[in-house]
Amino acid sequence: MSISANTVSLEKIIALCKRRGFVYQAAEIYGGLNGVYDFGPLGAAMKANIRAAWTKALKQSGKDVVFFEGAILGPEAEWEASGHLEGFHDPMVDCTNCKHRFRADHIDLAKSCPDCGLKAWTSVRNFNLMFKTAVGATAESTSHAYLRPETAQAIFVNFKNIMTSSRSKIPFGIAQIGKAFRNEITPRQFLFRTREFEQMELEYFCQGAHALQDLEFWLEQRKQFYNNLQIDMTKIRFREHASDELAHYSSRCLDVEYEFPFGWKELEGIAYRGDYDLSRHTKFSGKDLAVFDEESKQSFMPHVVECSVGVDRLFFTLLFDAYREEILDGETRVVLKLAPEIAPVKAAILPLQKQLNSQAELLYKQLSLNTDYNLDLDNSGSIGKRYRRQDEIGTPLCITYDFESEADQTVTVRNRDTMVQTRVKISELKNILDQALRKN
Repeated sequence: MSISANTVSLEKIIALCKRRGFVYQAAEIYGGLNGVYDFGPLGAAMKANIRAAWTKALKQSGKDVVFFEGAILGPEAEWEASGHLEGFHDPMVDCTNCKHRFRADHIDLAKSCPDCGLKAWTSVRNFNLMFKTAVGATAESTSHAYLRPETAQAIFVNFKNIMTSSRSKIPFGIAQIGKAFRNEITPRQFLFRTREFEQMELEYFCQGAHALQDLEFWLEQRKQFYNNLQIDMTKIRFREHASDELAHYSSRCLDVEYEFPFGWKELEGIAYRGDYDLSRHTKFSGKDLAVFDEESKQSFMPHVVECSVGVDRLFFTLLFDAYREEILDGETRVVLKLAPEIAPVKAAILPLQKQLNSQAELLYKQLSLNTDYNLDLDNSGSIGKRYRRQDEIGTPLCITYDFESEADQTVTVRNRDTMVQTRVKISELKNILDQALRKN
């Protein structure tokens, strides 16, 4: 067996996602919606595994973290307080010839339009990235609202409610997984920059004096998270923001970046946000979000350490990182070497011949009842083609039911990565799956 070098590309990942049902273009039969995607059965299963891994990591951190689900719509006043109405812009420019629109900081305006070849630019202007909508049944009662461009603001707005009802004390974290929306001028690179996406965010509330120490703690936790996902850590870096990159409310920020074939790109932001968010919402709402400290008998405004990662970007990264092409007997085997925790299908049951379909289906049902793994019954095509199909979607184990299985109650278990095949007793399958898939 030989492994080809530098085989992964954006084009190959896009083709694999469509072919195997990971990701589809949204509204494809109507021509599609640029920057918006639907996730098929395998994509939905894999994203669920990513969410579960993130949630598990927070629960095992040893810190007090509660979970929350905020509304997607927010009133205009909320986004004025957060600073998004004033500052959430990208520079935009249009070609007056072909009418195509571009991010002004992504092209060279001294050159011609990359789409039509003419140099006919409009002046650069700011473009607010939020989706605006109207709420109300009649024009008289209509008020402006926005689809949230990030999930964090609902956490800040509800901070006091959550702290009181959960009986939490500083320091503690509020975590949320949910959709956010940004009207990107030029969505690009498939799932990397889209108009609808999902975020996993932790807002950790603490005393200002301890904030940088807490940031260091969560930085180490996030490193361990990526390592546990079995990502190639030589392609992960934690890049510290230079002073001129920092947001006005932040004194320290790091980006978790992955080295894609098209360059280093951000997966996650880890930032010390100070008390900016709670102070702004206190000012604009008139509601005091400060906390009373029983020991000092004084009120203080909590500071925030934020960890924010995109589900879709992490999904995208894991596909790139796991993709391999291996040459076997002159043929190419495409395999996704995903961590078992992330693989959308944990094991596939394969009857060797059609005559064995009913027995293999019975085994599939028994295993499905006795485990909580997502299993697949694959009985279409030759056994070799089925192995390749399961390799391509990242299934860690294939279990083949053959003509000897009924007589001796054994099956063959094939490992995705090593392709080693082992004969095992059917009665031992659950334990073997638990061990191979690292279930604790």
